[in-house]
Amino acid sequence: MVSLGGLARKIFGSSNDRRVRGYKAKVDAINALETETKALSDEALAAKTIEFRQQYANGKTLDDLLVPAFAVVREAARRALGLRPFDVQLIGGIILHEKSIAEMKTGEGKTLVATLPVYLNAIAGQGVHVVTVNDYLATRDSATMNKIYSFLGMTTGVIVHGLTDDQRRAAYACDVTYATNNELGFDYLRDNMKYERNQMVQRGHFFAIVDEVDSILVDEARTPLIISGPLDDRSELYNTIDRFIPLLSAEDYEIDEKQRSANFSEVGTEKLENLLREANLLKGETLYDVENVAIVHHVNNALKAHKLFQKDKDYIVRNDEIVIIDEFTGRMMPGRRYSEGQHQALEAKEKVTIQPENQTLASVTFQNYFRMYKKLGGMTGTASTEAEEFGNIYGLEVVEVPTNLPIKRIDEDDEVYRTVEEKYKAIIAEIKESQDRKQPVLVGTTSIEKSELLAKMLKDAGFTNFQVLNARYHEQEAYIVSQAGVPGAVTIATNMAGRGTDIQLGGNLEMRIERELGEMEHGPERDEKEAAIKVEVQRLKDIALAAGGLYVLATERHESRRIDNQLRGRSGRQGDPGRSKFFLSLQDDLMRIFGSDRMDSMLTKLGLKEGEAIVHPWINKALERAQKKVEARNFDTRKNLLKYDDVLNDQRKVIFEQRIEMMDATDISETVADMRHEVIEDIVAKRIPEKAYAEQWDAVGLKTDAQNSLNLDLPIVEWAAEEGIDENDIRERITAEADKAAADRAERFGADIMLYVERSVVLQTLDHLWREHIVNLDHLRSVIGFRGYAQRDPLQEYKSEAFELFQALLANLRQAVTAQLMRVELVREAAEAPQPVPPEMIGHHIDPDTGVDDFADTVNLNFVEPENRNPQDPSSWGKVARNEACPCGSGKKYKHCHGAFEA
Repeated sequence: MVSLGGLARKIFGSSNDRRVRGYKAKVDAINALETETKALSDEALAAKTIEFRQQYANGKTLDDLLVPAFAVVREAARRALGLRPFDVQLIGGIILHEKSIAEMKTGEGKTLVATLPVYLNAIAGQGVHVVTVNDYLATRDSATMNKIYSFLGMTTGVIVHGLTDDQRRAAYACDVTYATNNELGFDYLRDNMKYERNQMVQRGHFFAIVDEVDSILVDEARTPLIISGPLDDRSELYNTIDRFIPLLSAEDYEIDEKQRSANFSEVGTEKLENLLREANLLKGETLYDVENVAIVHHVNNALKAHKLFQKDKDYIVRNDEIVIIDEFTGRMMPGRRYSEGQHQALEAKEKVTIQPENQTLASVTFQNYFRMYKKLGGMTGTASTEAEEFGNIYGLEVVEVPTNLPIKRIDEDDEVYRTVEEKYKAIIAEIKESQDRKQPVLVGTTSIEKSELLAKMLKDAGFTNFQVLNARYHEQEAYIVSQAGVPGAVTIATNMAGRGTDIQLGGNLEMRIERELGEMEHGPERDEKEAAIKVEVQRLKDIALAAGGLYVLATERHESRRIDNQLRGRSGRQGDPGRSKFFLSLQDDLMRIFGSDRMDSMLTKLGLKEGEAIVHPWINKALERAQKKVEARNFDTRKNLLKYDDVLNDQRKVIFEQRIEMMDATDISETVADMRHEVIEDIVAKRIPEKAYAEQWDAVGLKTDAQNSLNLDLPIVEWAAEEGIDENDIRERITAEADKAAADRAERFGADIMLYVERSVVLQTLDHLWREHIVNLDHLRSVIGFRGYAQRDPLQEYKSEAFELFQALLANLRQAVTAQLMRVELVREAAEAPQPVPPEMIGHHIDPDTGVDDFADTVNLNFVEPENRNPQDPSSWGKVARNEACPCGSGKKYKHCHGAFEA
């Protein structure tokens, strides 16, 4: 019986069908221009770019230019690459331009599709980013598609790991930039720690097309990108400063235990300056010179370590380390460390080994990074199962693009066995049968361990001709995947292996020519060999076609239907025949989780014998329902994580925008004056309660605050004793004195030097406090869940407390900047003053599936230049990054080659 919805779809078509049909008019219009465009000379075709840019400048929109621009790209592709985009590829291009996701099956030419909207949007001159999953694909795609862009007079750049800032800046300045998601995110974070606008490498976030959009925006998005950096933690510096504190007397500092603060008095500051000068640690004349920001921080930490932190109350010393004691529970917290160098100050105080420390400098989730783009599009073979997530989080609609030729692949029902052993026996028998009839087989497994187990079983069964792929995304692996369509080939791969590379029946002609004749010079001999390879590939293709095309044999169902569909989609490209089948057992993870015990007893009662399988469409439907439940749970997890990150993201945007405003401003004296006036408001409000009598004022405390915050010795006690004076008079007098002192300093320094000093102090102080704020929010996030036990919403509690922390950050910024600027003295000429430089940075991105940090070793002290490494001698390699090519020359990533033996 057909449902009402099903009946309506039969008559009117689905909403997806209607949307695709709606593109017919545009496709017809592009096709109508083909004859005219073909008649243009190469020069005239290239000149169209200048013409389009002029029309755009004169007020035409990109939508107005879509039809002629697509016609031009189609012709340029035909001339530069010998490829003419099909009508369905034009549809895919329109979908991407319309800020949606084009779901296109494997082999439909997504890489070429992207060139259409990329060219159109690059006309705007704001830079278009094409995002790929790894360096190999970014390099390959940019090199191939640059032939089209350069033909049309556009520039192409590529961002991969290991480039300098100048190289990155040049790549981002191009019309089109290919890059990995990680590199884009890291560059964004690094840019927001620069101190000059011209040091930044990115130039905005106009339009991005994300290839393998499901992998990047769903799978990879489960963990944030983090940049950390070592704090200034040299043991010698900590120990030297620590030795100064016992030399101070009570009059040299002021302690406020309630506020947990410690400050040096004027006498103490002078004494400390002399000590620092003797130790050659003081730059310039005074402690508060702009060059001494880091030293001020260290001496304050040392003072706190000695005067505020108590041994056996706040911490204990055990096994040559400082262990924090939780102030509420009294329990030890091994592994936890105070941030911003405070822990090292305590280690110096207690004469234990000073541990180096990395601190989070900045972080961002992929969700929040990619939502910054004004326009975002994506493409993949499998997105419809995650359509709700793409819609909710990114505002992206998924549109299924019809294939160029009808799909002939036969998707068979799953075969379910009782035990894993029975399942593997059936798989091996099936592989042997396929190999005997020369049918290429792609065997999909869900993990590296399972692919190696199957490989061992095949070896034991006498198989010799098969390939095992279990590392991700590499050039050598891409080649092996590309040849998996050769008759009789057996390729075992984890479900993610080889993405971005087509499996063509008979083998991939272009990749074979490149591999076998890449070094050979062009000429008659090369032409002859190319012709021979073409004949050979066609002969192999005919055999594979006769055998039924590529057989995708999956050894297990994945938690996500999307991963299963990616594997299935490898077969049946461009109208080729093919088949797919999943072999399951009741002991598989998914089956075990979803009630296989009942099924096992039922199958036993039904008399299912050993080696027999149950095959029924109902099984497929039940498994699909189970997968949907898992997908919904995973989506809820990601959505919840994003809600928390959104709180930090709102604050991050404010801070980053403020930094850029400060860098761009020609004068920030007004901002600094506003900060100074707010500090005065704060200290007056703290010491003079509203509507209080003069005898209730804390005039002595206000005098001390003015000294600490404004470096002013004012007769506030005398003022307070005057007849008829009120708090406004006091505030105005302090403000007048502070403004006068600031104006005097500005006049002494000159406008240019003062701008440099103010900007340096504001940016460095802001960065210091922001890093501390990130740590505080991270700690808050780790414990906020317990509020649920008190029937309070943890997310609302987190939002509320994060807002309070942010307000505290701004108050601390005003206080710290004002205190520093009211004391700062410069003895150098501005031209000689050192430019502040961002800290050393290390990138981190935890692989959501393995829990391993793929980028933790990209900056290290034991790095050896590749040319100085001996492939035969691992001892000469130094520290090798996990994602780097293995120095042995295998072509694999280090983490999947020699690095695997270290794990």
